[in-house]
Amino acid sequence: MSMLRFSSLCYSLRGLPLTVNPIVSVTRCPCCLTLVEVSATGRTGKWLVLKRNYSSIIPQKKTEEEQKCEAARLLKVLEARKWQLLTEALEPEPFSAKHDSRAALTERERGMEPRVFTSDKTVGDKRPGVPNIPKLATDKNVSKSTSPASRWMEKLKKETSITHKRQMKAAHKSKSWSSDNHDSNRMTGNFPKDFRWADAETDLAGNSRQSTDSPKIEKIPNKKAANHFKMDMKTERTVRPLAAVQHSVYSSSRTNSSKSGQAAETTDVEFEECSDETTCAKGAEVDKQLNQWHPTETMKVLADVDSQLNDMQLSILAYLEACLYIEDVDRAQDCLMFYHHNVNRRKLLNIKIYNTLMHFWSKKRDSLKQISNLFFLVEEAGLKPNLNSYAAALECMGRTDAVSQQVVKRCLQQLKEDGFRVDALFQQCIFRKDEREMVLAAIQKVHTDYHPPSMLTCEPCTSPLVKEFYTKRKSVMNPKMDFELRELLKNFNRQLEIEQEGTVTINSVEADKIPTPHIIKMRKILQELRSKWQKVLLRVFREYKFSMGNMNQHSGKISLYPYFSLLPDREYIEIMLQSLTSIPPNGESLLVMAREIGTKINNKYCIRKKVKTQMVNKIMTIYSSYAKLLTDSIELNNFLPREYWTNLEAEMSSGPSLINEDSPWPSVLVVHLGTHLLDLMVKELKVPCNILNPEMEEKRIPVLYHMYTFRCNQQVGFIKPHPILTQILAEAVEPTLTFDVYVMPMLCPPVPWTSPHFGGYILSPAKLMRSVEGAIQHQLLLENCRSSDLYAVLDALNQLGNCAWKINQPVLDIIVSIFNDKGNESLDIPPPLSEAPEIPKFSPKQNYSLLDKSQLKRAITQCRKKTAEMHSLRMDTLYKLSIANHMRDSIFWFPHNMDFRGRTYPCPPHFNHLGNDVTRAMLLFAIGKPLGKHGLNWLKIHLVNLTGLKKRHSLKQRLEYANEIIDDILDSADNPLTGRKWWMNSDEPWQTLACCMEIANALRSPDPAKCVSYFPVHQDGSCNGLQHYAALGRDVIGAKSVNLMPSELPQDVYSGVAMQVEEFRKQDAERGVKIAQVLDGFICRKVVKQTVMTVVYGVTRFGGRLQIEKRLREIDNFPKEYVWDASKYLVQQVFSSLKEMFTGTREIQDWLTESARLIAKSGRTVEWLTPLGLPVIQPYHRIRRTSLKSTMQHLSLQVTHDVSMKPDTVKQKNAFPPNFIHSLDSTHMMLTVLHCCRAGLTFASVHDCFWTHAITVDTMNKICREQFVALHNQPVLQNLSKFMVQKYSPDLPPHPKSKKFMEFQRMLELFSKVPQTGEFDLEKVKESTYFFS
Repeated sequence: MSMLRFSSLCYSLRGLPLTVNPIVSVTRCPCCLTLVEVSATGRTGKWLVLKRNYSSIIPQKKTEEEQKCEAARLLKVLEARKWQLLTEALEPEPFSAKHDSRAALTERERGMEPRVFTSDKTVGDKRPGVPNIPKLATDKNVSKSTSPASRWMEKLKKETSITHKRQMKAAHKSKSWSSDNHDSNRMTGNFPKDFRWADAETDLAGNSRQSTDSPKIEKIPNKKAANHFKMDMKTERTVRPLAAVQHSVYSSSRTNSSKSGQAAETTDVEFEECSDETTCAKGAEVDKQLNQWHPTETMKVLADVDSQLNDMQLSILAYLEACLYIEDVDRAQDCLMFYHHNVNRRKLLNIKIYNTLMHFWSKKRDSLKQISNLFFLVEEAGLKPNLNSYAAALECMGRTDAVSQQVVKRCLQQLKEDGFRVDALFQQCIFRKDEREMVLAAIQKVHTDYHPPSMLTCEPCTSPLVKEFYTKRKSVMNPKMDFELRELLKNFNRQLEIEQEGTVTINSVEADKIPTPHIIKMRKILQELRSKWQKVLLRVFREYKFSMGNMNQHSGKISLYPYFSLLPDREYIEIMLQSLTSIPPNGESLLVMAREIGTKINNKYCIRKKVKTQMVNKIMTIYSSYAKLLTDSIELNNFLPREYWTNLEAEMSSGPSLINEDSPWPSVLVVHLGTHLLDLMVKELKVPCNILNPEMEEKRIPVLYHMYTFRCNQQVGFIKPHPILTQILAEAVEPTLTFDVYVMPMLCPPVPWTSPHFGGYILSPAKLMRSVEGAIQHQLLLENCRSSDLYAVLDALNQLGNCAWKINQPVLDIIVSIFNDKGNESLDIPPPLSEAPEIPKFSPKQNYSLLDKSQLKRAITQCRKKTAEMHSLRMDTLYKLSIANHMRDSIFWFPHNMDFRGRTYPCPPHFNHLGNDVTRAMLLFAIGKPLGKHGLNWLKIHLVNLTGLKKRHSLKQRLEYANEIIDDILDSADNPLTGRKWWMNSDEPWQTLACCMEIANALRSPDPAKCVSYFPVHQDGSCNGLQHYAALGRDVIGAKSVNLMPSELPQDVYSGVAMQVEEFRKQDAERGVKIAQVLDGFICRKVVKQTVMTVVYGVTRFGGRLQIEKRLREIDNFPKEYVWDASKYLVQQVFSSLKEMFTGTREIQDWLTESARLIAKSGRTVEWLTPLGLPVIQPYHRIRRTSLKSTMQHLSLQVTHDVSMKPDTVKQKNAFPPNFIHSLDSTHMMLTVLHCCRAGLTFASVHDCFWTHAITVDTMNKICREQFVALHNQPVLQNLSKFMVQKYSPDLPPHPKSKKFMEFQRMLELFSKVPQTGEFDLEKVKESTYFFS
């Protein structure tokens, strides 16, 4: 669409109070050749619209053939210039001619006439209206110089006739530009030929008006153009050569001919069309010599500037949003124009950046002029307006009462001409506050009976695994809560208040100690220091922000001032003081601390934005109705949580959209914010050196020190606290802890996930798919796939999040008592730092040998490492216990999300059921169910499973063993710390103790079958990764080893591998192998278990050796001098045993590995679809290092997910097999949770370990097996093969004889060779008792 036409659609605007100046003088800026409107007072308008690409003088008429010939000449010059620049990059020579285009560009920026250098026999075109362009050299005037430009001109001369004929042929065939060329012009940064500039500044109605109240915009001088340009002939989006940019921007305005501008367009389009044969070969040769790598077409989809924002674009967008959030529109406009004025910087802008300002102005009445100017800028940038652009314009028209129907009608007409639908405005745009109503009001000025389409979509889920689940259902038995709707809504309001605050302060479990006078004294000192520090930091922060705000205020460059104005000043100080408290005694990395501080600022900012956009009121209204689904409303059983929320949202279509589209802050920005605040803390925070010893001389010393240390042979910046601060914090034993909201469980059921942008917490930011910080390719994949393909994934996450929990208070109290009594490492309760080993001290009086010094240094290093580990473990346990103690009388929920493979995780990081034995023992289901007929037996079997004593025995034998030790069970429940302490010898002691208490309660109840139990019983997969491999390959031997086949006794694959390794050891020992003889009697299940378990997940021989070495060191009587040799020997035997036992598994694993290697070698990342339709992409790329120059030090940030970098072949191939298996086990879990919740079961999972009530274990086992069979009855490997062939075959090179073509052909052949499968019958899994047990 032509933006001038959009601007002219307001000619019929009659009622606006406009100030019209009938006589407006227009002058040309001497510096940038821009047409500038000058009012009577001589002031320039606020919005300076660049018109230097077009001339206001009517051009002379030329025939179409003349234009094409002129374009051909321009093409030759551009090609010659291109190869000259490339050759200069290959063979740098002394710069003597000084004729490069940078000089001409710089002179034009200064308002001077550029010099055109020609040889003696080269004459420029002197026709009027044509730029003075030197002709190509001929045979007679070719210079004998051996300069790079001459050599390239000689090569180019040979192709001149072919190129000229092609140009003339195209000129005869084409009489006018097609719509495709018009779109190409937009992509290359040119303008449509029918675009005309008015002689004076016009408003949206096309009326000339005088700017009397707008300040003048400063002219920002352009920087020098770059020396080189890059162009990928295969890509759809072209980076224009420097000479072409120079001509289109400057030449057309100086020749006073719009036809020449049209010729420039012709040149660019024809250059792109005709370059395949003439320049691709040379470009490939140059790329090969430069060893440059260019992403392929599909990767360009992810890396395209219009679909994915790079760090610089994210920085610009985040800066504009921050400026507009604080109502500093002048700073935002200056920034936009700073990038727009410069041709090179303009490439960083995309339509979303322009739309950000459009939406701001759309909130203001009578701001059509500002939006019109933004549309002009969009057109000049070569971008196409999208639906959000039109939504902003229509919103502004809806707010302006005087807008006529003709104006709106023309706007809607242009919207349709650009290929958009009016209904799409309400289906795809995201509205804030009353934006939707204003857009609708504008449309109804023309179409009074128009009503937006319904937001409710009935698109069915197409995955064959769940198609029947969604189509053939009678009812959905959602687990109901035990409390009333009023109580649930009360909890929702409490959660909402907490999230609006942003932080939660809770009591520490260490506060249960009776404070001594010394502790009281230390707390008083700490409180006084914090009060002083708060005042100092507040004063310094305000001074710093004031100076930053006045620095380069109108330069347009990005600064940190807006980010330091997003929150109240005191909240920044609170964040700084919170980080001060959490610093370990040995210090913390500067990068880690800076990122943590910046992230906290970003989280609070996101919450405030949601509150400001009035999303809270709408969420509250919808949630009040949604809560009925979770209580005892039987009539709502046919709805899943996602479906019911979507229906409620569709009914309440007015108001803001609930979709969260916050622009992520780039990691560089987050770190930059944190380093500035850390710098203030290091410089300003002081403490008297005699605060703990008044006898010392009073002197104020820094609290924090910035120093450097070495990690992995790299110098790392460190922030270390002064020992005085460490001592005060340790001895004060602070009674409270402060956490961010997302760290805590929710007090109400989470908001259901309805899309990749909405769900989880009420206000706190949460991602549907967690990823490496800054990686957005996963989010793009989710957005590009159909919404119905995500239904099963979203519903599974919602069901997991709706599982209510409560605290097992008796177990919690016992753990806290041990924690406050110096801990117990054997029970996984870390001791305090007072129990840390004393660091050896160097005695200057003693004479040390070199060996003694080396041993002393090693001992000191080990002690410090042990102390740091103890502090980390102690604080982690303190956080978990304090959160559990805070929630001891509450019912709570864990919102869930997933990683890029589909594996699910609770969002709260510290306290959740994925934690260690201590954390799991403190959790109970909030919904209780009677034990029933077999529930007590399942509790006893679960108890024996937790001990790890009877893994090779049948369920009947385990139950008999539990009955034999019933006295120990009851004694453990009654006297956990004073009795026989049988539970302490268990593999999972704390869960064993909790189960003992549950069994005791059931046995002592009048009727155990009616005893209500809240205890979760676990069913764990038997080496689940190998189970999936055996099912994929239909491997009979492997299936039997991992319990896919029914048997009377459970098959233990770990014991089987240990026995096979022992056989190999005996054979080697008989042959006299020394290390095999040393290992006699030491090979057991425990030694090989971890390696066998992780082989399927991609562990290497090196990693396996380290695992076995650790197990051998735990054996007291094993000779330590043989640990290395023994671990090396055993890892080889383990791999050999697995290869013999799982032949099908190894073939599949090798096929996956080799496929990933070839994909990565071709320049692509590995992608696939899970059987549920979830798109997966591996984010492993070569490291890109970004340098950040902060006030403290230069930081080097490593980015491993940049899609513009070449894929990391090693990581891609090594990670594909385990990641693919993880995506299968997550699919199995999601299928199980969906069908369990339909059956009314309470369900939770820890990846391949499923939890439910004791009474429903049998039902869950049946569903688990059925869904595993259903999953592997699908042609999983065949579907993967088809997907990879379709995904990567379009990249097949066009030349069959090239090496790259052969590699691609080999890759596609490999994709088609799916490994052969065995004869295992999957239906037998349904009969296997020990498949999950």
